[in-house]
Amino acid sequence: MTPVADALNNQDQDDLRLSIYSKKAMDVVSALHADKPCLQDFMALVSPAAEPFLESMAQRAASLTRRHFGHTMQMFVPLYLSNLCANECTYCGFTMSNRIKRKVLSSDEIEAEAQAIRQMGFNSVLLVTGEHETKVGLEYLIAAVRLLKPHFSHLMLEVQPMSESDYAQLIKAGVDGVLVYQETYHRRTYADYHLRGSKQDFGWRLQTGDRLGRNGMAKIGVGALLGLSDWRVDSTMTALHARLLQQTYWRSRYSIAFPRLRPCAGSVHEQQQMLSDKQLVQLICAHRIMHPQVELSLSTRESPHFRDHVSQLGITSMSAASQTQPGGYASANGALEQFSTEDNRPASQVAAALLDQGIEPVWHDWLHGFSG
Repeated sequence: MTPVADALNNQDQDDLRLSIYSKKAMDVVSALHADKPCLQDFMALVSPAAEPFLESMAQRAASLTRRHFGHTMQMFVPLYLSNLCANECTYCGFTMSNRIKRKVLSSDEIEAEAQAIRQMGFNSVLLVTGEHETKVGLEYLIAAVRLLKPHFSHLMLEVQPMSESDYAQLIKAGVDGVLVYQETYHRRTYADYHLRGSKQDFGWRLQTGDRLGRNGMAKIGVGALLGLSDWRVDSTMTALHARLLQQTYWRSRYSIAFPRLRPCAGSVHEQQQMLSDKQLVQLICAHRIMHPQVELSLSTRESPHFRDHVSQLGITSMSAASQTQPGGYASANGALEQFSTEDNRPASQVAAALLDQGIEPVWHDWLHGFSG
């Protein structure tokens, strides 16, 4: 095991759950006034006891966000390169048993997607694929990154976990960040949802942050898929994961995302553990209070109304005009989307809504001329 993954594995999640649900109002007040909140403070802030304190949490989260990020919102867009997948996951539209039209973008199609995305104003792109190591593996990803790098100042990946040597090659090719979400940190629950394929290897996925950190990846993203397990426990594990990575690999920047389960074709998952909008606001504020300088990111899974309102609180990065199927920007090709989106506004409308709130949309992520 790697240092961070080993520390996460040593957590007794039953004890965490008992601690979270036993928090009292006095614990929440103490957490709100802590200069440097610890994990116990975070557990208080996501506990049921914190729900009456949501307004106070929102005020502190908003203040911390403006202090560390100003009145800005970093904008990005996902570019789906492929919906091929060699895993069987019961909650995902790309799962291998779904009888759908599969697609891997060619070089010409990638160029067409890049042109369409640039016309919308984006200069930061998240490259997404299903997890298929043979047909959409290292060689394909390096070729795609080299094609796209002249078009965009910042490229991130959300693909299958890879080896340390693979990440070194991707960094050399021009990758600036990697997002790998654990889905759920509860090992037994994880096994219930991942039935076939390499994604069944819980430990390999958990160690991804360490492999990225050792390589000096500029930005590392973590998160849990909210709705697979108890969101309060999974989010506490996410908070611990982010803090351990920061402490161990301090040269990298970090991002935390809040993906809630969304409907998709072929899903057999019953959404019994889904958190409400109010609880998601509570979680976003808790993370901002715990991690004042970490990027908090929100996707178009959420509604326009919700996104417009939380942009004032802790969110500092959001996608817009997202298409979750390969080739979705340049042409409609009938390929299956990974999940349905809720905020379908054009990027220009999302930007206008932010400006109305006094928040400046920033279309790039990091300008390399300011590095070193």
